[in-house]
Amino acid sequence: MKPFRNEKLTDFSKLLNRKNMEKTIANVESQLGREYSIIIGGQRIRLEKKFHSFNPSQKEQIVGTFQEADIPTADKAMEVASETFKSWRFTPAKTRAQYLFKIAQIMRKRRLELASWMVFESGKNWVEADADVAEAIDFCDYYAREALRYDIGPKLLQFPGERDEQVYIPLGVGLVLAPWNFPLAILCGMTSASFVTGNTVIMKPSEDSPAIAAKFMEIIEEAKVPIGVINFMTGHGTPAADYLVKHPMIRFICFTGSKAVGLYIVEQAAKIQPGQKWIKRVIAEMGGKDFIIVDSEADIDSAVTGVRASAYGLQGQKCSACSRLILDDRIYDEFMRKFIPTVEAIKMGPVKDYENWLGPVINETAYNSILAYINIGKTEGKLICGGEPGLKEGWYIKPTVIADIEPHHRIFQEEIFGPVLAVTRARSFDHALELANSTEYGLTGAVYTKNRQKLERAKREAHVGNLYFNRKCTAALVGVHPFGGFNMSGTDSKAGGPDYLLLFTQAKSIAEYIGSKKKTKPKKITIKKKKRG
Repeated sequence: MKPFRNEKLTDFSKLLNRKNMEKTIANVESQLGREYSIIIGGQRIRLEKKFHSFNPSQKEQIVGTFQEADIPTADKAMEVASETFKSWRFTPAKTRAQYLFKIAQIMRKRRLELASWMVFESGKNWVEADADVAEAIDFCDYYAREALRYDIGPKLLQFPGERDEQVYIPLGVGLVLAPWNFPLAILCGMTSASFVTGNTVIMKPSEDSPAIAAKFMEIIEEAKVPIGVINFMTGHGTPAADYLVKHPMIRFICFTGSKAVGLYIVEQAAKIQPGQKWIKRVIAEMGGKDFIIVDSEADIDSAVTGVRASAYGLQGQKCSACSRLILDDRIYDEFMRKFIPTVEAIKMGPVKDYENWLGPVINETAYNSILAYINIGKTEGKLICGGEPGLKEGWYIKPTVIADIEPHHRIFQEEIFGPVLAVTRARSFDHALELANSTEYGLTGAVYTKNRQKLERAKREAHVGNLYFNRKCTAALVGVHPFGGFNMSGTDSKAGGPDYLLLFTQAKSIAEYIGSKKKTKPKKITIKKKKRG
């Protein structure tokens, strides 16, 4: 088996790649509006209550029609997953890993198709959508290798007269609750980690991105993953998902989303239900209020590029996005003079067109919330650019910069999850670190400086799960930057890292008495003869 390597991104500057993507986008657009079933134990289920997902670039365009799961449907999913677990948990790790390798290979073949679905359903530009597929492939390839490594088990000290080992066994039935902003990568990552370790899964995507999840389920079936190992359930948070969070047979909940929902899941999972025999495990990646410090000794041009990409990639709708820019007072004016024109030059529009880099925010709720925060920011600081809606046919908001923000201001402290950047002055590097650590979150951060002593100090003092130096604070790579944050950013799960699969297993220590290995020689018996006379 070859060593793990990250999947290369598609180079859309090449004409052939662009033509292929344009053709694929047109093909996917012709499929919009279809209805999709819930899939439990291989059975297709259609329900009376349905909902739609929409194209945020063209807000009236229906991407797909989906089933709104009810409690009987959730019960059926639990019954099937529980029954399947009885046999799946004993499936050899090699077999489980092979399914992930196969899923990765199918995704490679359908790469542009999968990216095109995200263009329509999540408002991702071509580069962001392609990177999402590449990350999903990486998760499969990486976790498959990790499962094989975990199967060997750790090397323990051996007590004399014993054979001592530790094995990792699965937990049981897991509930995967995935977000819309990385609708394939995170869904695939959480689901693949769950089932490659021997668990069975009830997989529920966000109600804003169920079409790409339906395509992922198609791939799971194409890879011939045994029926009932992964069960696909669509709907809003209530009633079905909420019911499963509280269900006594759920062993773990793997969640990525907002702080409010994550804390609710933690609270409900902590309540022991009648018949429950275990403490439920919650693997949660929640929000962020991420910073970039640009020091007085930084490469200003490099920092301008990094901040722009970190703040406005995917319209700022990443938990890792830079929403707080902390500038040393000595370079403040120079940085802003160079930075603002790059923000104003961002091309916004429907992302099915390659030249449009900034797309829409995901839905009306997000649109209204972001504009409300911009209005708050106008009262707290100075609006430099943006701050208003964009094209009317979609949920567009112009990239926004608000300066003169203080650490007590709401747009400095609260997650906005949109294309809004708060800019704050720092008196010194000491002050910059103090500002960086002054929120309840601790997900990502970056520091731009040429001073090695300052970087070493940031290593010790910047309290975030993912820290970057002289580069942007987004785009963590599987196997390279294990991802997860501190404080209210989640459980620091470190997705895509060597510790992640531990969260989906429990360690069993086994000692066998085999007796002493020391051989003892039999005593030599001598018979003395009596002398005569």
